[in-house]
Amino acid sequence: MPGGRLTQPERQQIALGLADGLAYAEIARRLERPTSTITREVMRNGGPTGYRADLAHRATEHRAHRRKPAAPRGTSAAPQPHGRDAEAVRAYEETFTTVMMASGMPKMMARVMAALTLADAGSLTASELAERLQVSPASISKAVSFLDSQDLVRRERDDRRRERYSVDDDVWYQSMMASARALAQIVETAREGVTVFGARTPTGNRLENVARFLDFVSETTTRAAEQARAILHTKAPTTDEASDGTATAPGGSGSS
Repeated sequence: MPGGRLTQPERQQIALGLADGLAYAEIARRLERPTSTITREVMRNGGPTGYRADLAHRATEHRAHRRKPAAPRGTSAAPQPHGRDAEAVRAYEETFTTVMMASGMPKMMARVMAALTLADAGSLTASELAERLQVSPASISKAVSFLDSQDLVRRERDDRRRERYSVDDDVWYQSMMASARALAQIVETAREGVTVFGARTPTGNRLENVARFLDFVSETTTRAAEQARAILHTKAPTTDEASDGTATAPGGSGSS
């Protein structure tokens, strides 16, 4: 599988693939590149509807020229815990952020979410986030307020009375439940509209269809989140367990 930066011909192939409606995974397969490379490339350069090969290539060259010079001899990046490859970690954090942005999350909120999720402790203070992301405390505060409103982070105080922001296994469940509640509110509002506009009118009929559709989605989301919650608290199988079929599914047993 080729490595290094994408070439201009490869970017042209990406643009053609997007125009043909191909998924990122298929474009990546044809170019023999990781899917994350294609996802990151597209989202950094206009998204699937705004991607232009020539503009993307120029933007990448421009970013390369703006990068800081290499650190003076004798200095190096802080070592990563658990023997991790620092460059691989940096690239993955960028990919994670890009995927969060593709889901609709604003850039700074996505960066904060990625930083918290990928920190071994699962929590960081505002100052730690600001230093890690090289942004102002005000930017961190705004991002955390947004994530908090979506039930994606928790606020807590550590033993030094500093506010820490954390993510845990349950945070995705809480976020899904918040999403289901928001949909339920839209359902209620849509049904109020049916009364206002009249059930037999085009607008009333449209609002009733919206209500029925989102009511189903909300109920299905709630049910699925409740059923899947156990997964968040189940230890993932080891490689050996997965290969010999002894892994235990939530609510099940490892043998027949």
